[in-house]
Amino acid sequence: MAVHRVAVLALDGVTPLDLAIPTQIFNARPETPYEMTVCALDAKVTTSAGFALVAGGELEQVRLADTVIVPGFEPILQLPNAVLDALAEARDRGRRVVSICTGAFALAAAGVLDGLHATTHWKHIEELERDFPAVTVDRDVLYVDEGDVLTSAGVCCGIDLCLHIVRRDLGAVVANQIARGLVAAPHRDGGQAQYVPAPVAVTGEASLSTTRGWALQRLEEPLTLPVLARHAGLSQRTFIRRFAEETGTTPLRWLLNARISRARELLETTNHPVDRVARDCGLGTAANLRLHFRRALDTTPTAYRRTFWCSDHTRKPDPSP
Repeated sequence: MAVHRVAVLALDGVTPLDLAIPTQIFNARPETPYEMTVCALDAKVTTSAGFALVAGGELEQVRLADTVIVPGFEPILQLPNAVLDALAEARDRGRRVVSICTGAFALAAAGVLDGLHATTHWKHIEELERDFPAVTVDRDVLYVDEGDVLTSAGVCCGIDLCLHIVRRDLGAVVANQIARGLVAAPHRDGGQAQYVPAPVAVTGEASLSTTRGWALQRLEEPLTLPVLARHAGLSQRTFIRRFAEETGTTPLRWLLNARISRARELLETTNHPVDRVARDCGLGTAANLRLHFRRALDTTPTAYRRTFWCSDHTRKPDPSP
């Protein structure tokens, strides 16, 4: 596979967890083409947690990168012109530019987000809207994909965005392998709410994770809302409320995303005809699968397979947005 260079730009005040996410996901692996470097304006970078780190690369690596990722940083300060120029140049050269959490402020200050939709941590949404009126800020999403410019909400949403990028580059199989290594959710749709009121089970109540796991093993079956609620032992109204509290989305939207994800894996790893893939993932017919693929991925199952299927699962990044 051709090398795909990833520059993670650590700014002064970088949030350690935000920095760790892309360095872990884009670290070199035999099944991926990524070559990742942590870059900074100066060799020594202060963090928001009170310790410093030493970056292995300089801004020159940002200029040479195929993908540039800016993790969150605080406080959100006036950035040096050299940093802003490097980000603007990456955008002008058609490179992929990504932010995690408050890293969106750096992209916005460089003009990278002008005229685009973007997001950031929910605590800083109003500040981003106020300071950068040329940016359309999406409040209730995990991440925003504008093709070669992508932004995520706070912290853990950066995991979702980075896995989304891997999935876009290399397919669902590789992304899910990395997710399993991180013990992370394989796929969360970017349109889900970033602020989930109850990310873990409320005391005295059982999590719905058992029902979700049960459903994932039966995606080819006609799983309706009454069926899911009955498995959880709840009324439909309570089930919908609890499901949204735990996942930030509705049961049926979650189920559709799970089926599309299963279809992607089947298209990558089998030579089954499209109508069988549709049946095996629970979408019923080839026409229904094509409809949802077009809506979710802006492509067809056949085109997706042409891009990602290979018997030894060797992949190269998809150059198209």
